[in-house]
Amino acid sequence: MKGFPNDILHNVRNQLERERKLVVARIGELNAQDPFSNPERLIDNAASDTEANEESSHDRFSAMVDEMKTKLSDISAAVERIDNGTYGFCISCGNLIDTDRLNILPTARLCLSCEKKRS
Repeated sequence: MKGFPNDILHNVRNQLERERKLVVARIGELNAQDPFSNPERLIDNAASDTEANEESSHDRFSAMVDEMKTKLSDISAAVERIDNGTYGFCISCGNLIDTDRLNILPTARLCLSCEKKRS
């Protein structure tokens, strides 16, 4: 099974590492903005409409953090595939993933054909 040249994999790895740093920073920002992260909130006697607004904001921030954590996991999995020599191969059928797809989504695990079957 012949994979990608090392120089291309090196560039992809660097791109993924840069993306990982951005995602980790974004998770930190989101956690800091979450109204539930404020320890003063616990002793605050806020009105019920303020409480509902904070709850809604917390849910929104939690969903965004979950999305970022999924992205972080995808990045880690792609780096692991680079390390073990399986990057760029579909985890379902074993065929090479189209390079255009990998340029758009460097964390892709499935070829387009297998991705369509999944949907």
